[in-house]
Formats: sequence, C-alpha cells, structure tokens
Amino acid sequence: MAEVRAFVCGHPIAHSRSPKIHGYWLERYGLTGSYEAIDVAPDVAPAFFATLAERGLAGGNVTIPHKEAAFAAAFRRDEAAEAIGAVNTLWFENGRLVGGNTDAAGFTANLDERSPGWELAGTAVVLGAGGAARAVVHALKTRGLRDIRVVNRTVGRAVDLADRFGDGVTAHPVGATPELLADAGLLVNTTALGMAGKGAPDELPAEPAALPRHAIVTDIVYVPLETPLLAASRARGLRTVDGLGMLLHQAVPGFERWFGRRAEVTPELRAMIVADIARASATR
Repeated sequence: MAEVRAFVCGHPIAHSRSPKIHGYWLERYGLTGSYEAIDVAPDVAPAFFATLAERGLAGGNVTIPHKEAAFAAAFRRDEAAEAIGAVNTLWFENGRLVGGNTDAAGFTANLDERSPGWELAGTAVVLGAGGAARAVVHALKTRGLRDIRVVNRTVGRAVDLADRFGDGVTAHPVGATPELLADAGLLVNTTALGMAGKGAPDELPAEPAALPRHAIVTDIVYVPLETPLLAASRARGLRTVDGLGMLLHQAVPGFERWFGRRAEVTPELRAMIVADIARASATR
C-alpha cells in the first residue's frame, strides 16, 4: 500500500505550524505517512489543485491566499465551505476532489474546550469582515447565537457579510463599537491587529472596558499567544480564549480524512506548539 501523502499550501508557507501538528499525530499513532508544506504562487494555484492526484497527494490543507481557488477547484463542497465561501481542507472521494471548511468547527471546539457554555452569551461582536470573520459568523449561527454584530473599517464589507448570513447578523462602522459592546456576551477579533508586527504594541481593535463583566473575549490570532486585546481583557477580569486552539482543532478533520485516524488535541501537542512559538519569537 502506497504511503499517504498530505500537505498544506499557501504563499508564503514557511511559517506554517501544520507540519508540526500532523507530524506529531503521525508519530503518536504510529502511522505511516507524510505531511509537507508546499509554497504555491497564486498564478499556479488552479493548476496545482487540478494535479493533486498525479502528484501522489491524498489531499491537504489550504491557507492564505488560496482558499477561494480551492473552493473553485473542488468538484463538491461540504455545507460549511458553501456557507463560508472558502475551502481549507481537500480530499478525494471516488476520484473526485472534495472541499471542506474546518475553520468554523475549529473555532467552536476551541471555545468549548477553554470556556464551556460560551454559546449562552447570546450577543456577539465580531471585529473584521474577511474570510476568517465569515467562518466565525457561520460558527456562531450554527451554535444558536441570534444577535451577531459585525464591525469593520470598510462598512461595505461588513454589509456584504451580514447579507450573506441573513437574519441575526448586522453590519456596523468602527465608531459604533463601544455602544455595541455594552451588552455583548462575546467579543471575537478576526482582524490582524494584535498579530506580531501588526500595529502599535498597545493598539487595541476594541476597548474591553466597554464590555460587561460576564463577557468572554477571544482572538483568532495566536502569535503572540496573548495579544494586547486578550491581555487588556484579562487585566479587567474578563474570561479570555487565545487563538491557538482554533488552529489545533481545525486540523483534526483533515487528518482523519487522509490517514484514517481521529486525532486528539492533547495538552502535549499544545505545549509543543506553544514552545515553538516562543522559540520563533525569541529569534526575531
């Protein structure tokens, strides 16, 4: 039986921690297979996806900027991918390329693990209106939140996102954020503000002081592990959830598709990736 080969592709891709995650699981479960990072330039992405089988690849993960190209390349897409409009996981069924999106499931699994009962928040404010925000809004609607407020500097993008998901999702300008936060049970940052190298060190995408005391704050950024937003929220006594768990949990379905084993997000795996982030930060 041929060795199963899977991949993650993006541009750039050298920073990806997916090979470490999948490599950990391959070793942990004693499986024969491989998982590699492949840098794919945008202009060759359609050709790359069209030739996965002849390259001997069983499927893989897709990251920026190729999620829409992967969506277009798939013969069939799962419900989450159709709703979000992007594919981050590819596999074959009966020789046909199938696309899925596990970002929403990764987001909810992270909150389930780190802050059980979060879905009782009722009202959520989502900062940003890009692809990650679409995945988050889909996740929130799937878990029953009925008041989801999308805030974006370019209001038109927030309007487009709200229109995509319909009832219960509204679009707002950045200036309305303090008022929107006053009764929110959950704040989600999907913007790059707070990511290492983005913005001033003390610049916040929103002011957590505007939130009620029971609110939960989560940031999908995981480098640094505690963003300025999470640090400010924790200092105020709010519950916080970092973004690393989303990365770890979104990888689980793909691993099972390719290697036939349901993987577990263990404390050991999390600690390994946390240590890797610390090492990389120390060399900057």
